[in-house]
Order: sequence, then structure tokens, then C-alpha cells
Amino acid sequence: MTTSADPTPAGTPSAATRPATTPVQVAVVGAGGKMGMRVSRNLARSAHTLRYAENSPAGKERMAAEGREAVSTEEAVAGADVVILAVPDTVLGLVSQSVVPQMKAGATLLTLDPAAAYANLLTQRPDVLQAVAHPCHPSVFLERTRPEEYADNFGGEAALQNVVAAFDNEQTPENAAARDVVEDVIRIMYGPVDEVHWVTVKQLAYLEPTLVETIACMIGALLKEALHETVHTVGVPEAAAKAMLHGHVQIALTNTLRGSNPFSDACLIAMDYGRESIVKDDWKKIFSDSELDSVITKMLKLDEIER
Repeated sequence: MTTSADPTPAGTPSAATRPATTPVQVAVVGAGGKMGMRVSRNLARSAHTLRYAENSPAGKERMAAEGREAVSTEEAVAGADVVILAVPDTVLGLVSQSVVPQMKAGATLLTLDPAAAYANLLTQRPDVLQAVAHPCHPSVFLERTRPEEYADNFGGEAALQNVVAAFDNEQTPENAAARDVVEDVIRIMYGPVDEVHWVTVKQLAYLEPTLVETIACMIGALLKEALHETVHTVGVPEAAAKAMLHGHVQIALTNTLRGSNPFSDACLIAMDYGRESIVKDDWKKIFSDSELDSVITKMLKLDEIER
């Protein structure tokens, strides 16, 4: 499959409008939660047959408000070709214990985050396939032309995004066909989607949490703290501080990640000072397997990861 560094502009015909596979039956378990509502909203507009399971009264009310009816998990899963577990990571293992035994042979269990799959918490069955798919969210470099695209920062509504997915089964002709079906479901539930990048479960775990949560989201939170210090400790007017920070975040990203322009010599000296003052010398240890295991055990509140 062709890959690209960033999503192409909305309206690009190729990948985003790729022909769908034959309609199948899809079950969404946890359909009334935050992600369950998002993926259900998109899937409901597809040609696939959808059934939704939700236990909480609040979740059922949210579904009903959008015209979707909740059924029992048993009814939703029965006969489904793809079963989506849209539930928190911390309960994925427990939910899979009840769901997987009810699935038909040859069906695919699709989860939305890699942590539980990496930690081997998901119930296994030799005749049930497993996949994970996580949205990349619209790129900071995405060309947006419509107000709806500007408003869609999360993705799944109007702004084009990529998805990274893993198919945790041996690549046989039968499994390849199942993966095509899963990719079609992924493109719809996270749509509009440009590319689905297929990796291993372990590689996906290094992308999330390590690359994007441990590093990128942490840096975002650090920027917010730095803005607070600039305004409340140094006394710079908030509007001026935000204007300077927001613009320079954009230029910092495009210069470093795209090589758009070289930094000035003075800026490079300030960057070195920042690295020496803030970043630990051994920070790259987070890309070791032991550190990945450590952060995922903390995220999932486990004692250890069993291999």
C-alpha cells in the first residue's frame, strides 16, 4: 500500500474514496461511550449492517438521541463479521472474555488502542482474528479549505486523517480478505481517511503511547505550563504570549519536521540551552522494550505484562 507522510487535502479522490468491500455485519460494543458514539455515527451512514451494544443508561440515552437502539451484547455480536470494542483500555481484557466466545468463526475483533493487545490481555480464539486501529487525527500540516475542516481537530467528521492499524494474525489468503473487510470498516468509522498504514501490534504500541503520548502530548502540556509561567510569573500580557507561542509552535514544527527553514545560529544556541536545562540525557531509553512494558503496565494498572 502506498504511504504518505501527511494526509492529502480533503477532496483528493484516490484513497479516501476507495471502493468499499461487500457489506458485512458489524457490532459496536460500548456504542454509547465517547469513541463508541463517534465510530457508530460514521458507520451508521454506511452500507454495512450495524448492531449496537451498550450497558449504561446514559449511553443508551445518547444513542437514542441520535436514532440508534441498543441491544444486548449477545444479540449484537451474534453473526457479526467485525466486532468493535469501543470500551476503555482498562476493561478491554474483561470485556473480551465475554465477547470473544460468542463470536462466529472467522470474525475479527477490532480494538481502538494497542495497549491491551500488546499486553496480551485480549481473549484469544484460534478461529477469531484480531486487529487494532488507532486514528492519527488530522495532521498539523493538513491543508484545510472549508470551515468544517478547520473545526474538526479530532478527526472523523470533515478533516482528512490517516490511521495506523495492526492485524495480529498470520498473513494467509483468507486472513488477507478479512483484513480488507476490516480496512473498509476502519476507513468508514474514522472517515474521511487518506491512508491506513499497517504495522505490527508492538510497533503501534511504540507509536501510542511512546511517540505521541509520552512525548508529543507531554510536550503539549509542557507548553501550556510554560505559557502560564510567562503570563503569571514573568507578567507578559496573555494575548501577547499566546500570539508569540502559537505562531512559533507552527514554525518550530515545520522547521524541524519538514525542514522548511534553518533556525538562526542564536536560536540553535537557545535550543541547546533548553535541551540541557530540561531534557534528561538518557531520555531515549523510553524506546526500549522494558520501558514500553513499564508505561503500559502503569496505563492499564497491571502488576506486570505476561509473555
